[in-house]
Amino acid sequence: MEYGFDLNKFDAYREDNRREVKKATGGLPVSLWETYSAMANTYGGVILLGIKELPDRSWKTTGLKLSDQEKILDDFWNQAHNPQKVSINLFSEKDVSVYTIGNDIVIALHVPMAKREQKPVYINNDMFRGTYQRTHTGDYRCTNEQVKAMLRDQVEQTSDMNIMGNMEVSDLDLETVHRYRNRHRFFKPSHPWIDLNDEDYLFMIGAIDKDKHGAFHPTGAGLLMFGNEYRIVRQYHEYFLDYREMLDPAIRWTDRLYSSSGEWTGNLFDFYFRVYNKIILNVKVPFKMSGGERVDDTPVHRALREVLANCLVNSDFYVPRGIVIKQKNDILIIENPGTIRVGKYQMKVGGESDPRNKALMKMFNLIGIGERAGSGVPELFSVWEQEGWMEPDIKETYNPGRTILTLPFMKKNEEAKRRKENCGKKSAGTKVREENCGKKTAGRKTLAQYEMMLSMMQPDVWYRSSDFSQLLHVKERRIQTLLKELCENGCIEDNGLIKGKRYKKHTTE
Repeated sequence: MEYGFDLNKFDAYREDNRREVKKATGGLPVSLWETYSAMANTYGGVILLGIKELPDRSWKTTGLKLSDQEKILDDFWNQAHNPQKVSINLFSEKDVSVYTIGNDIVIALHVPMAKREQKPVYINNDMFRGTYQRTHTGDYRCTNEQVKAMLRDQVEQTSDMNIMGNMEVSDLDLETVHRYRNRHRFFKPSHPWIDLNDEDYLFMIGAIDKDKHGAFHPTGAGLLMFGNEYRIVRQYHEYFLDYREMLDPAIRWTDRLYSSSGEWTGNLFDFYFRVYNKIILNVKVPFKMSGGERVDDTPVHRALREVLANCLVNSDFYVPRGIVIKQKNDILIIENPGTIRVGKYQMKVGGESDPRNKALMKMFNLIGIGERAGSGVPELFSVWEQEGWMEPDIKETYNPGRTILTLPFMKKNEEAKRRKENCGKKSAGTKVREENCGKKTAGRKTLAQYEMMLSMMQPDVWYRSSDFSQLLHVKERRIQTLLKELCENGCIEDNGLIKGKRYKKHTTE
């Protein structure tokens, strides 16, 4: 078990988002079930009873003896099977282990990650006050909106299949519908739905459906795909699409496309193709040759189409902050509201497709996009490996739930060179000290983090370490380490204070 407990590694362990220690000197800790709920609703993990964390974050046993084992485990199993205590028991006998360390014992409780249909896992018979999630080394109570998001993900009929009874078929943008139909006709000219009238066609692809009186109305998917933004937000109040091109550090963005501008439809279909065309113009995609002729549709193109569609069909459009795509020099960041339904590990290995919006997925499939169900992300990693690029990075954040995919377009063997270039950038007349940059070698993820931090920092502006938390989505301790390394390499400077420390890009007089 990757995030389990190995007795041989005891001295190296620290608490993290998958491991939690509890003293248990007074019996089964009351807080155990909060941690159980938090881990089950996140990635799973292990709870270790009979250990305390010291000030230096190392662990020490608390003196549990074999004589304590029976009472603690009896209480544990009684409460685990009590529906008034926990909404569901995910534990089996194999999930409980007892270890001996010197004269003490440690009880390890391996918490499985709950399936989406089992979430929310909550305690004390109170769904909205007893649901927790895990972040870094702590458990936090979920908001009502987070609980509702888990409930939406429970059902097999995804929310985009719901009928929008307060809207009419005429609320869909007919020009967008015809653009979609033209793409479908080009992709599958012999498809049996090609010659249907618009209403029958929209019904067949799942864009409209009949209510109990037999009247047609748009579905959620139909509205999102073919509606105008001003109509979409009446149903999906948090709906927002945002593409930001940031290729010049002296300019906030060199191009921007967002759904609420009123200059275009603002729907998913038009956003997808507008953004994809912008991305491939700015990404240095290596061309391929076949039969002596250039092939413009390369594996990189196909991978980008897949991940862009994956972002749209897995978004939770009821969650704040919307879809944000940031294109920087040699980095593409794709963010969507909602966590990963199958879990990050399963997403990377592939083979299991569970889109949050199945009707939207069908619509993209019909025009040849997203056809490789459950294999788009593994193929992305494979293509990046073949191109020799740094590995993509997937992160999840919570409150609100969010998935962030970072795609570097930098060669692995260019890391040191790239880092020096990042440290040596000059902006707005500011000269950055270069002689120390690049002395330390950096891993590819660290290099990408340096790039993001330096791109964010404006000349002559002081920043706190917490200012980078939303950018990097890592622990505060990790941010401080990165800032220290950038200071040591002369890329940035600090104000010399212990408390209230600030950082800015280094300048020379």
